[in-house]
Amino acid sequence: MRIIVCVKQVPDPEHASMDIEKGTVVREGVELMVNPFDLYAVEEALNIKEELGGDVIAISMGPPQTEEALKEVVAMGVDEGILLTSLDCAGADTWATSYTLALACKKIGNFDLILGGKQAIDGDTAQVGPGIAAQLGIPQITFVRKIEEITDKKMRAQRLVEGGYEVISSPLPLVMTVVKEINEPRLPTLKGKLRAKQVLIKKWGPEDINANKEKIGLVGSPTQVVEIFTPKLIKEGKIFKASEIEEAAIEIIKKQEEMGLTI
Repeated sequence: MRIIVCVKQVPDPEHASMDIEKGTVVREGVELMVNPFDLYAVEEALNIKEELGGDVIAISMGPPQTEEALKEVVAMGVDEGILLTSLDCAGADTWATSYTLALACKKIGNFDLILGGKQAIDGDTAQVGPGIAAQLGIPQITFVRKIEEITDKKMRAQRLVEGGYEVISSPLPLVMTVVKEINEPRLPTLKGKLRAKQVLIKKWGPEDINANKEKIGLVGSPTQVVEIFTPKLIKEGKIFKASEIEEAAIEIIKKQEEMGLTI
């Protein structure tokens, strides 16, 4: 079975900041990490590989330093890492990101399963996984909390929903995003760390995946951040004396009516 895992390098939340003028997350000069939800996807991919055999390929899109994130998952047991890196890819929204990653999956070819975390902690959109499925025209199961059955032809999984879960069956290939309830990510072994130091991370640009440059990066993004600002917090209040209780009650009722809060 050939499994592709999409991973993203994100800023450590404790040190994250925004570039107000550009409307983007600052990634230079800050501590970076593998998106936590993607680690659960990596672990599940490795579990499936151990059960059914095959190989696991991790792909990521980002600047050159993203190579470290790929080496981290290689240390966990991933067989191969591929980095999509180009200035043309910078500033991509979820649509352009999905388009680019889908083309990379097509180039890899012969995959049975594409995995990813339910969302990235720096965006919280949960759109890239479904976007890849849409670009490739294959089924998807999102927010998976448990795989009940998987073969080289089909999969049955529990999908987390509010108040419980639903069971969904699907033929392969498919895209699956996972939640943290699905497993506990393993720690890299010493052998894995030594291998990760020596492994060669492949680097692909837009020309390697036959990408239309008008559909990638900031240029190809249908949605763009126009402005970022900190909302002004305005506190208003009025103090009534004990002798003004009736007046206070009338004013509160009037205010509730203006806000549409009355029954």
